[in-house]
This record gives sequence, C-alpha cells and structure tokens, in this order.
Amino acid sequence: MSKNRFLRNVAIVATGTAGAQAITMAFSPIITRLYGPEIFGLVGSFIAALAVLTPMVALAYPIAIILPEDDEDAKGLARLSLLITLATSALAALIISQSSDQLLTLFGLEELNGYLALMPLAMLFTGLHQIIEQWIIRKKKFRLSAKVAIAQSLIINFSKTGFGFIYPIATPLIILSTITSLLYATLLALGLKLEKENSQPLEQKNRPSLYALAKKYKDFPIFRAPEVTLNAASQGLPVLMLAAFFGPAAAGFYTLGRTVLAMPSALLGKSIGDVFYPRLAEAAHKKEDITHLVIKATKALALVGIVPFGLVIAFGPWLFSLAFGPEWHTAGEYARWLSVWCFFGFINTPAVKALPVLNAQFFLLFSSTLMLVARAGALAVGYYLFKSDLLAVIFFSASGAFLNLLLILITVHLCKKRKPGIQPLRSEPSKH
Repeated sequence: MSKNRFLRNVAIVATGTAGAQAITMAFSPIITRLYGPEIFGLVGSFIAALAVLTPMVALAYPIAIILPEDDEDAKGLARLSLLITLATSALAALIISQSSDQLLTLFGLEELNGYLALMPLAMLFTGLHQIIEQWIIRKKKFRLSAKVAIAQSLIINFSKTGFGFIYPIATPLIILSTITSLLYATLLALGLKLEKENSQPLEQKNRPSLYALAKKYKDFPIFRAPEVTLNAASQGLPVLMLAAFFGPAAAGFYTLGRTVLAMPSALLGKSIGDVFYPRLAEAAHKKEDITHLVIKATKALALVGIVPFGLVIAFGPWLFSLAFGPEWHTAGEYARWLSVWCFFGFINTPAVKALPVLNAQFFLLFSSTLMLVARAGALAVGYYLFKSDLLAVIFFSASGAFLNLLLILITVHLCKKRKPGIQPLRSEPSKH
C-alpha cells in the first residue's frame, strides 16, 4: 500500500469514513431507544423528500469540477455552482412560502407540516457541501476529508443523543439533518483555509467565462442533474410509499435498515469512488484504456461486500434485535432482503463513476428513470396485490439488484467499445 498511491488514498478516505461510521454505530443503540420507529419514520420522510430536491440545487455542475485539466476552469465551475445554488434555494423558499399546504397534500407528506420551511436552507447547505467536497476530491485532500468526517460524526451524534435525553421528538433530528451539510462544508472550508495559509500562492490566470463553462459542461444539467434527482427519488421512494401504505412505523423500520446497510457503501464504496473518479479522469486525459480499471475495482468491491451483506442476509433479524432492541426485529427482516439490492448498489460504484468520463450520462439518466419506475411498481404490487410491507420490500430489492447488475454489464461494454486513443473529456460540449 505504501507504494500504491491509489490504495493509499482509498485507505485514508476509508479510515476517516470508518471512524465516522464507528461513532455512528456506537451511538445507534442509544439513539434508537430514545426516539423509536415512528420518529425515525418521520425523520426518514423529511430526509427522503430533501434527497429528491437537493440534486437539482446546483444542476449537477459540482460533479464537473473534477474534470477540467486547468484549475481556473474548475474554480469557474465552483463559482457557477454557487450562483445556481443561491438562485434555486431562493426559488424554493418562494414556492414553499406561497404553497406549502398544497405541496404537502399533493405528495402525501402532511406529517411534515411545520418542517417544510427548513427545506430551502437544507438545499442551500447541501449545495455548498457538494461544491467544496468536489474541490477537495479534485485537489486530493483526502486526509482533510477523513478528519472532517470523524469530527462531523462526533458532533452530530453527540447532539442527537443529548437532545434525545432532553427532548425526544422528531424536531431536533430534523433540524440536525438540515444543518449536517453546513457543518461538513464549514469544517472543510476551515481546513482548506489553514492549509492554504501554509502554502505558496498560486499564479493567477485569466478567469474563464461562466457562460462558456456552463455551455461546455451543459450535459451535466441536461442529463446528470435529472439522473441524480431520479436516483434520489427512487432511493427515497420506499420511505414515502411505506409511510403512505403501511404507516410511519414501517417507514422507520426501513430507514434504520437502510441506514445500517449504507455503512459499507459509505465506508468503501464512497472511498473508492472519490479516489477512483479523478483517477479515471486522469487516465482519460492520458488516453489510456479504462476497461481494466472498472472491472478490477468492481471485482474488489464484490469480494469485500459479500461479507457484511452476507451476514445481514443470514442473521439480520437477530442482529437488529440485539443491537437496537426487540422492537426493531422487523427492521432486521427488511434489512435481510435489502442486502441483496445494496450489494449490487455497492459494487456499481466504479461503473457509475466511469459514465461521465465516457460521455454516457444519457444512459445513466435512462437507467435511473427505469429504476424509479420499476421500484415504484414493485412497492405498489406489494401493497395492492398482497397487502404486505415485507413483500413490498422484497420486490423493491429484487428490482434494484437486477437493474444495478445490468448497469454494470452495460458500462463495461461501453468501456470496451471506447478506443484507448480517443480523448473522452471534451473540449467542446458533448452531443447526445
């Protein structure tokens, strides 16, 4: 590992994420006993609704920050992303102030009455988070990212526990969910400022036109922003539909199960993805063949993921009852089946990171649309035909597993079709 920069960077990011996840897991048995399934369901509904709105906040331009060879172009994309974030957050605040009741009724989220006003703030904070996080990845400041992940986890989990003893209702959890991204962005910005003070000033270059950058990377708002929004909708869909069909407790069981199963993805999937994305961009700039990179990373994730997800498949109900209390046994049943979907979602990280480099974001948009439709149909079948929340979760997981596997196979095929000598990162706007 000491000789391999890629593995070393993955290890640094994973160490920070592991520390943050260990802190979260250490606090979880306390937090779940303080709040209960119904409160978790309400908070899960808020986070699911927020997850649908936030991908559009900067129109996915932050994702493009990693791609330019020149730092001035990347800074221009950061400025463009910030302006768009401010505009969309202000627009959301205006819409919510004028028609919050109608929006809650339209989407069946009446239980969030009183919390909707926090959405524009959360959107603004998430946009700032996206911008600075992508800049950190571009500059490969992985040690800083690891330190911030641990610090943020400590602050948030201590806050949840403290409020749980004093005021064990949904409001503190929802407020903390709103400011989590602001805390993360602030800590990263402070870290960057401290590092910048100890570094040599960079040579100033001419600033690129924001309009030219917006046009050059227009495939991100056209294809990637809708794709990320649809993906977030399909991720949050079960929380909202389970709450509507079977009540807030079912949504709470799902929220806890999904939160626990997201930990391997947060630990290694995101760690590898954050390091792998700039590595792919670098390989593309050098006109290398990226097929072996995608296949190798996917196989490595499969070998690692089979252990945690396999354990939950085998012992999920017992593990959840032991860790979180007997009232969470059903969450373990959910998690047992969700593990199948989460495993394939875990190993698809290299494929998803490769698609922007391949200029295949239209395919990613299409696959996310198909996944949203399939998941909604699976949940509806479980409710309308079988009246069973568990069957709804099983159908949902099966559809997600199949479509994620299909995405991986098609991405590998696209990598093989790409000729190594062709530069995929365009100097002109891509055409689809």
